[in-house]
Amino acid sequence: MSKLLILVVEDDTSVRNLITTTLKAHEYRYLTAPDGQSAILEASSHNPDIVLLDLGLPDMDGVEIIKKIRTWSNMPIIVISARSEDTDKIDALDAGADDYLTKPFSVEELLARLRVTQRRLLMMQKVSPAEAVVFVNGKLRVDYAAGCAYLNEEELHLTPIEYKLLCLLTRNIGKVLTHTFLTQSIWGSSWDNDIASLRVFMATLRKKIEKEPNSPQYIQTHIGVGYRMLKVD
Repeated sequence: MSKLLILVVEDDTSVRNLITTTLKAHEYRYLTAPDGQSAILEASSHNPDIVLLDLGLPDMDGVEIIKKIRTWSNMPIIVISARSEDTDKIDALDAGADDYLTKPFSVEELLARLRVTQRRLLMMQKVSPAEAVVFVNGKLRVDYAAGCAYLNEEELHLTPIEYKLLCLLTRNIGKVLTHTFLTQSIWGSSWDNDIASLRVFMATLRKKIEKEPNSPQYIQTHIGVGYRMLKVD
């Protein structure tokens, strides 16, 4: 399998060099952009497989870049930012980011996120006929073969991680899935950052499928343990 083409959008030279050196050492192809305008140009011109995006750029906020890219492409976007507040993460995810990595980060964690995204891209390209199943629970419907989810017959615009979370929950309806199980299934690890990211992704997923997120109908929280998909009549 050929290595992915990755667009690195980062204005800090030292961080950009760290990322590109890591990518080169692991035989990934890459492009770089130091600001928002050049990022949009590179993304539209070269159609990279993955974008690694810093939010704090000199000419525009990274969230605006996400929104612009989402007008023409679903290419995976992994945010790498020093902004660690849940509100910042939710804003980026709501705009269309697929994952969020907080600075400072380890090289191993970055590579793990890239591997997970790469596997996800391969899975999207290879859908088994055996998986052509539609899950229905109340007004929620998940078409596993098409990779789409619907609520009240309206398609939900989910990020790849939100969709994978939903699939894990629906395929295990009635079972409590632990934090460790979920983070291992999504990121292949259970770092503290993964638990924090899981909480954020679950919050954004709930906003999209729950009529009243504070009084959930579909996803039940088991504090300190994990989450469970409830059966809805």
